[in-house]
Amino acid sequence: MAVEKVTMPQLGESVTEGTISSWLVKAGDQVNKYDPIAEVETDKVNAEVPSSFTGTIKEIVAKEGETIEVGELICYMEIESAGEDSATEEKNEKTEENNESNAVEENKDQSMKKRYSPAVMRMAQENDIDLNLVDGSGKGGRITRKDIEKIIASGDIPKPSAQEETPAQQVADETKTKSAKKQSQSPSVPTQDGDIEIPVTGVRKAIAQNMVTSTTEIPHAWMTVEVDVTDLVAFRDAKKVEFKQNEGFSLTYFAFFVKAVAQALKEFPQLNSSWAGDKIIQKKDINLSIAVAHEDRLFVPVIKNADDKSIKGIAKEIVELANKAKSGKLTNDDMSGGTFTVNNTGSFGSVQSMGIINHPQAAILQVESIVKKPVFMENGMFGARDMVNLCLSLDHRVLDGLICGQFLARVKEILENMSEKNTSVY
Repeated sequence: MAVEKVTMPQLGESVTEGTISSWLVKAGDQVNKYDPIAEVETDKVNAEVPSSFTGTIKEIVAKEGETIEVGELICYMEIESAGEDSATEEKNEKTEENNESNAVEENKDQSMKKRYSPAVMRMAQENDIDLNLVDGSGKGGRITRKDIEKIIASGDIPKPSAQEETPAQQVADETKTKSAKKQSQSPSVPTQDGDIEIPVTGVRKAIAQNMVTSTTEIPHAWMTVEVDVTDLVAFRDAKKVEFKQNEGFSLTYFAFFVKAVAQALKEFPQLNSSWAGDKIIQKKDINLSIAVAHEDRLFVPVIKNADDKSIKGIAKEIVELANKAKSGKLTNDDMSGGTFTVNNTGSFGSVQSMGIINHPQAAILQVESIVKKPVFMENGMFGARDMVNLCLSLDHRVLDGLICGQFLARVKEILENMSEKNTSVY
């Protein structure tokens, strides 16, 4: 037997730490290699940490709610030697073959039943499900996301009795109690009756730290251009119904903007770069990060090799990534590798904004709301046109106004020439 260290893994590009939201195992538990042992939150993704070995959990070092840097110790595992490991693998294979016949015995173990993940707690709260009345299909009776989704789909929601609280309600009550206690102990910000103190979670804390890093390390500069997208709007409006019927998902304006940016980045690769202290790294692949909001969380998944994709392909990937974010199924791969960010701030009705660069990238482009404006025409008359602002934030260590102005001018040119006559969504 040997004791091995299990450390916090790298859960995404530029992720330097993660917060243990819940342990899925306890000391003494037997686990196989790649079995999930903990749930971790970062500013980019919620993920499960897989076991690095097959063996027994000897000691859990990191506590739930604790933020751990990448590479730091989270637990110890006792593993077998090479010869024993081979025998164990054979034993595990036989065990897996007999899983169905041993299902009844497995169900008797309820040691993990009340170890709820954040996703399970959230879904239970949203649907008023009494988790005490749910049979978990996970290890040790643990209630999984699939168990809750199955209950919701069936419509047979187990309700709590009038006298007892659900685990979700108990957690909510505990949170209120802790909040009240903190409020009375915190002298730094005065409060009064009616004020609400909202605890800073691991995700929000990580986002805050990254934003501070971005604004303190990166010398931001800004540029804005106004683009006439009248022809693009007419083209999209003429195609959207037929496209939705044929493809099963919507043809959004944002897909056209992402395509235009990807094309312009190929011509101006300087914006597809990162600052690396004594050098600038110009990325070969054009991987566009897009902001996707769900409830109170913001995710930044990545469209890989966007310059190789059609408008249809980009539109499909935007929908798929948004659905993954809403269902909590974004993976590390979905969130990593971004080289430039395109943010659809126009979806909120914004007409001008200054984005904070997604460190370590060199720029972020805000696509604002399309609005009707009176524009002076070549015939000397004013006409109603569909106009949009594109607002670029740039890292002035990597980029200057000349190259960024040329980049924005090219994006503008591409968008203003998108029409039914010379553009294909396929």
